[in-house]
Amino acid sequence: MRKNGALIRWAALGLIVMASFLIILQLVRYAQIRATFPTGMTIAGIPIAGLEFEEASQRLVQVYMAPIELKYGDARIQVRPATLGFELQINNMLAAADKQRTDEPFWTGFWNFLWNRPMTSTAIPLQANYDEERIQAYLENEISIRYDIPSTPPMPIPGESGFYPGKTGTSIEYPITVQRIKDALASSSRRSVNIEVVETRPQKPSFDILEIMLKDIIDEATFDGMVEFYFKDLQNGLVIHFTHSRIGDEEIPTDIAFSSWSVIKIPALITLFKNLESPYDPAILAEIEDMVEQSSNESTDSVAKKVIEPNLAPIRITEDMRTLGLENTFWAGFFSLGSPLLQEISTPANSRTDYDTDPDRYGQTTVLDMGLLLEEIYYCAQDYGGAIPLAFGGAITQEECLMMVDYLSKNKIGHLIEAGVPGGTVVAHKHGWANEVQDGFVHTMGDSAIVYTPGGDYILSIFVYQPVQVIFDHANLLFANLTASVYNYYNLQ
Repeated sequence: MRKNGALIRWAALGLIVMASFLIILQLVRYAQIRATFPTGMTIAGIPIAGLEFEEASQRLVQVYMAPIELKYGDARIQVRPATLGFELQINNMLAAADKQRTDEPFWTGFWNFLWNRPMTSTAIPLQANYDEERIQAYLENEISIRYDIPSTPPMPIPGESGFYPGKTGTSIEYPITVQRIKDALASSSRRSVNIEVVETRPQKPSFDILEIMLKDIIDEATFDGMVEFYFKDLQNGLVIHFTHSRIGDEEIPTDIAFSSWSVIKIPALITLFKNLESPYDPAILAEIEDMVEQSSNESTDSVAKKVIEPNLAPIRITEDMRTLGLENTFWAGFFSLGSPLLQEISTPANSRTDYDTDPDRYGQTTVLDMGLLLEEIYYCAQDYGGAIPLAFGGAITQEECLMMVDYLSKNKIGHLIEAGVPGGTVVAHKHGWANEVQDGFVHTMGDSAIVYTPGGDYILSIFVYQPVQVIFDHANLLFANLTASVYNYYNLQ
């Protein structure tokens, strides 16, 4: 019995020793496992189970700091995330994972380990800093400059009124592309980005190009006299105003005094409607219509005498132009032959000595005066704005300004400014030319207009002068080409 008891004690002791050895072995294994991240744990979608702190850090860097691929058409560009300002917050993510690893008490974890119960873990999300400005700067300075194709604006055909067509280009759509790059930087698997590329339409040529084009047309024209040209964009106020001749190198000044001829009928409209009140006499309106639409001198004299003043109507029209600030425009005598010169009128334009067109003593203007007057009529008709309502104390209404535009729009001649625009374009204008008494030749032609187009409304005022003789066909073609150039510029397809 005593022997059997000893054997049992030794066997029990052996079992205790073995159990202790196994427990110590499991403790060692658990301690080794506890020193690494547990099964199933991920950081930013990357499995880190069984990895130590440094190993997990290296794996995250290998994945997230590896180059991403940018695709621009067929081109492939590799770029490092650091170049794009991407910063991986490794220490923050590993600290969060390590906290999960150590939050479970040692002996509770050991007990679960013995029973093969894995540690419960929560996926650690990606933590990183993005620099959108650096991403866009990289796209602009490295990608766009190499791969974008600039659009080509339409360019003038030398000496003509048309334009060579522009060409479309390509450009990066930055907001979409920046977001796609951020998504790729935040992904462990989708590391390729299609750069969003949009088609860019050709821009309108610079405004300076238009002036160069106009002067080229004059240089190439068969008309060999002097041209003064005035243009104003009624949307943004841009102005082109120059005097040019293809003969001679001397610089010709602007604001030259020209014979006004029938263009003076635009100022006449102002004074007529200043003196008219609704309801209008149909007979008077018929004469006004005949004055503008048929350019009838007889109707002009007649209606001016009836509505304004029998003897001094031209002087009253001149006074109204002064009220509007137009010092170079006057009418000093009726159109009918034998009418006396009512007043010898001196203006800044006809007093100058640097250039002389020998303007008619009965009626004169400048391209600028007529451009400014038509501009005021336009604004008055649009929204009852501009100087006309103020200058005449409301004596001219918006309705009357609309009537002026309507009369001027019905002045259909098919020549000069009208000849350069497509059919159906509204051109509210008045033209003028006449044979000089001295030699029977035409030396001055003018046309001033409001032009209404889909691409924008604008003012054109053009006068030409030739000291020997204006050949109508040559001058008319020049007017048409200059006008077409402006129309085409504002209505490029």
